[in-house]
Amino acid sequence: MDFAESVTQMVLILNRQHEILYANESYLRFIGVLNLPPDVIFKKPGNAFNCTNAVQAYEGCGTSEFCKSCGALNAILFSKRGIKATEECKIMTIENDAIDLRVTASPFQLDGEELIIFSITDISNEKRRESLERVFIHDLLNSAGGISGLSAILKEMDDLTDIKDIADTIQWAANNLIEEIQMQREIVSAEKGDLVPQHSTVDTLEVLQELKKLYKNHQTNRGKPILLDPDSEKLTLVTDKVLLKRILGNMIKNALEVNVPNDCISLKCVKHHDKIQFSIHNCSCIPRDIQAQLFKRFYSTKGGGRGIGTYSMKLFGEKYLKGKVGYNSTPEKGTTFFFEI
Repeated sequence: MDFAESVTQMVLILNRQHEILYANESYLRFIGVLNLPPDVIFKKPGNAFNCTNAVQAYEGCGTSEFCKSCGALNAILFSKRGIKATEECKIMTIENDAIDLRVTASPFQLDGEELIIFSITDISNEKRRESLERVFIHDLLNSAGGISGLSAILKEMDDLTDIKDIADTIQWAANNLIEEIQMQREIVSAEKGDLVPQHSTVDTLEVLQELKKLYKNHQTNRGKPILLDPDSEKLTLVTDKVLLKRILGNMIKNALEVNVPNDCISLKCVKHHDKIQFSIHNCSCIPRDIQAQLFKRFYSTKGGGRGIGTYSMKLFGEKYLKGKVGYNSTPEKGTTFFFEI
């Protein structure tokens, strides 16, 4: 396999069962950086990467319901039909690390055996840059433009009541701008492993009341009522309140952005076994094909470069606050996102 070692690209050789027969040094160095096990021979690619869907599937990579939307699997299936194929693949590992890959599967024969050359390129930095350019900077410019426009109007006004209303709107827009910047900074810090949670004693009902007030008039809210479930319990826990509100806030924003007639959003916190469970419910149902990609970085139904919100729930909630983030979604009961800690 000298040819595979002569290139800087990551290369795997797979058999017809999608099992790894050979991995070059570039690939082994890459998974070493991710602290993944180096014993990859006879593993399928998803299992070698500790992909959540592969690890949780009874028969491993390629066999779960959610694997049907995997670019890597689709490329492999094309190659088995004699067609060279290139696809993008998003992986969320069981350690809640996000990996964005571009893979190419090419059929070839060796000593009469049909094999697959599976080359891999890490495009995580490319996707981060795309997100920064297409979403974050765009949103910042929108917010800054709004503040600038309102400030210009303010100079032309004489009525004190109108001036106060515009000033309040400017303050809200400025706070939203700061919030967006802080969110991006926290995600970058978390992905680098530099984020240090600041723990304090937190009142669960107080957190939900603050979130209810914040998102009642949020820019993403188009009149949806936000209710505090009467069964919610007043509990205390020691955690990072900022990250907790970030996780729950992203759950609320997801619910606000769904267009469902007569929808309302319910916030709840209860003692669940020996843990505290926060939950956010609305009346929509998430389509199965979207559920397959839900927590993957930069995946979104709202366009390229988005998809940070659901990804950050797992990143902050599980990797840093050591809780569990999940959801239940059916046409009969709607969708409930939960965070258990």
